[in-house]
Amino acid sequence: MTRTPETPLPSPKECRRLREAQSLSQADVAAALGVTRATVRSWENGRTTPRGTNRDAYVRLLTGAQKVTPHQEHPAPALVGAATGPVQASPDRAEPAPEPPSETPPVSELAPEPDPELGPDPAPGPEPELGSELSPEAEPEPLSPSLTPDQAFDALYAFCAPALVRQTYLLTGRRELARESVECAFQLAWYRWPEVAMDRDPAGWVRATAHEFALSPWHRLRPRHRNPEPPPAAPADRALLDVLLQLPPVYRRTLLLYDGVGLDLPETAAETEASTPAAANRLLHAREAVATRLPELAEPKELHRRLAEVASAERLHAAKPTTVRWGGEQRARHWTRAAIAFTVVLIGATTLTLRTAPDHYEPPLAPGATVHGVPPRVAPGPLSAEQLALRAKLKGETVSGPERLVPEAG
Repeated sequence: MTRTPETPLPSPKECRRLREAQSLSQADVAAALGVTRATVRSWENGRTTPRGTNRDAYVRLLTGAQKVTPHQEHPAPALVGAATGPVQASPDRAEPAPEPPSETPPVSELAPEPDPELGPDPAPGPEPELGSELSPEAEPEPLSPSLTPDQAFDALYAFCAPALVRQTYLLTGRRELARESVECAFQLAWYRWPEVAMDRDPAGWVRATAHEFALSPWHRLRPRHRNPEPPPAAPADRALLDVLLQLPPVYRRTLLLYDGVGLDLPETAAETEASTPAAANRLLHAREAVATRLPELAEPKELHRRLAEVASAERLHAAKPTTVRWGGEQRARHWTRAAIAFTVVLIGATTLTLRTAPDHYEPPLAPGATVHGVPPRVAPGPLSAEQLALRAKLKGETVSGPERLVPEAG
């Protein structure tokens, strides 16, 4: 049986360039092909490749043989810096559509599709995600391509911060720590804005930074973090949060990214700095732990819905973007001044050392030599019999005695 050769497919980078040349978003391509946006993103990242009829349709769409009209229902905001080039923020995810049986389903919907390592899961459904949908104020608007870096940063912050605070709260169970983690992540993003602006996924960069800061083990040494915060008011929310906090941090983060945020397995593994099998193993054990304590959350679809409810039930408000930028700049000024002061002290100590150090060479003293032949020093002691007789004889004689030699006058 001869096998039909597959349609030649451009490189992932060329596929993205062809799509952008036709002013199409990933959601437009996904809607035209009947796949999800995460699948198109995976194709453009080079993680997977389309097969069968999807491959032929994808090539026709990229080459212009199949025309697609871009929809304007949910446009992706383009955050453009003044000197850094265009920055693409994370748009809202398109509605999941059923894929043909020949395509491997992505793991980015509410309930993940069957995975060879995780076992079968229920079919996906159009449920709200633990993302920007929970915060109406975070819905992005189409932005002008002539934004300054301040405006681009503010737009990224307004789009990501509200949902990111809720995600971080599920990781830590602490409201203040969640807000502090998000603010520190965005302050670091503002400090490295040229790097973040050119990143393919600025929202993912900030999310990974905030999650790593929130899960840092050094927080346990801070006095204000030793006392627990008030738990959620609803008993069901409190039970789910207790189960999450009992999981190891890496398991908790994997579960949140996969079943909460909706990332696929390779993206979850990349963000947690693990291999795909390791991330699948962590996710499997985390689901088992949650299902053991809360059997009603055994289905990933229900677990996703409950995670979104617990996160949205807390009134967590992020600071204003101008406040975050100002705080980051103040911190940068503080560390700059501290570095300058340390350099001045180091230069002063070096100068003082040079002024007080000897300016000529002094040879060391030669080691002492042992002298032989010197009689030992006699220590005082009792007189002998002869010495006693001599002393008595000298005392018994007079000065003018016959034994004395007396000089005579001449």
